[in-house]
Amino acid sequence: MMRFSLYFWALCTILLNIACNTCQEHVWLPGKHVALFVFGDSTFDAGNNNYINTTVKANYFPYGESFFKNPTGRFSDGRIIPDFIAEYVKLPFIPPYLQPGNHDFSIGVNFASAGAGALDETNKGRVINLGTQLGYFKDVSQHLRKKLGDAEAKAFLSRAVYLFNVGSNDYILPFSINSSVLRSYTHKEFVGQVIGNITEVIEDIYKIGGRKFALGNIMPSACVPVVRTYEGQNGACLDQITPFIELHNREFSKLLQKLQRELKGFKYSLLDLYTFLEERMDHPSKYGFKESKIACCGSGPYRGISSCGGKRGVTEYELCDNVNDYVFFDYGHLTEKAYEQFSKQVWDGKLSFKGGYNLKSLFELN
Repeated sequence: MMRFSLYFWALCTILLNIACNTCQEHVWLPGKHVALFVFGDSTFDAGNNNYINTTVKANYFPYGESFFKNPTGRFSDGRIIPDFIAEYVKLPFIPPYLQPGNHDFSIGVNFASAGAGALDETNKGRVINLGTQLGYFKDVSQHLRKKLGDAEAKAFLSRAVYLFNVGSNDYILPFSINSSVLRSYTHKEFVGQVIGNITEVIEDIYKIGGRKFALGNIMPSACVPVVRTYEGQNGACLDQITPFIELHNREFSKLLQKLQRELKGFKYSLLDLYTFLEERMDHPSKYGFKESKIACCGSGPYRGISSCGGKRGVTEYELCDNVNDYVFFDYGHLTEKAYEQFSKQVWDGKLSFKGGYNLKSLFELN
C-alpha cells in the first residue's frame, strides 16, 4: 500500500508540473491585448544574462529577496520597471528571451541585458548589445508571422508597446576603465553616435510594424554609488560625465518629437528617469527614503563596489537591515520601492515633456 501511495503521489506531481508548464506556455489573454517588448540594460534585464557567459549577473542572493524570495537575474531586491508595467496592463511578468523553453511571444518578450549599451563596443563580448537585441526581435517577428499570418502579426506588432532603457553604460564605461575614447570626440559627436544607434533600432522596429514606443532618458549617473568609487573621486560625483548626459537627454527629447512628426502613426512616452532620481537623491525623506547616496548592498565607500552577493571577485559585502530605507539597492541599481514609485509616476502621472503620452494612454491608443 505504501509503495502504491508513493507511485500515486509521484504521478500526480508529474501531471501537475505538466499542467503548470502548459499554463505558462499558453496564457489566456483577450484577443486584442497589448504585448510588451523590452530592450535595454540592467535597469530592465529580467534574467537574460543568466544564460550568457558573463560576470555581469544577479542570479544569486540577496538579489530578488524582497518579492521573489529568490534571485531571478534582476538587478534589484525585487521587481523592476517592466514588471510593474506588465502588472498595470494585467500581463504576466515578461520573460527573458533567452530563458529555456520560452517559445510563446503572445505577451511580448524581454531582450534587455545588464551592461548593454547602444554602442557595440560597450562591454563587448560580455553582454547582449542593442544591435543583437534588435536581431532577436526580428527573429520573433518572423516567428509571429509564421504563426499568425502576415495580417494578424502586423496588427499584433502595431498594438504592442516597445519599452527601452539604454545609453547609460555608453557614457559610464569610458570613465570606469579610464579610456581615451572620449578624447577623440567632442561631446556632440559622441552623444550623436549613441543616439544615432538608438534611432536606427527604433526605425527598424517601426519598419517591422512597431508604432508605440516608451523610452527612458539617462539617469544622473554622475552620482550613483559606483561612480563615487572611481579612482580620484574620493566619494565625489563625477562631474565630467554630466555634460554628456544632459546633452543626450536634450537631444533625445528632440529626436522623439521629430520621429513623431515624420513617421506616420509613431507615438511615444518619454520616461524621465533623470528628474525622478535627481529628486530622490536630493530630497530622499520627501519620498519616504532615509538614504539616497549609500547603497543597501555592496562594499567600500557608499557601498559602491559591485560586490553585492560576493560573486564578482570581491567576496565580502555589507547588506542593510531595511531595504525600504534606500534609493539604491546596489552599486548602480534602484530598490524595488524606488522602481515602483517611478513606474506609478510614468504610468498615469503628469508628463515632464511636451508631445508624448503617459504609459497608460500609450497602451490605450489604437
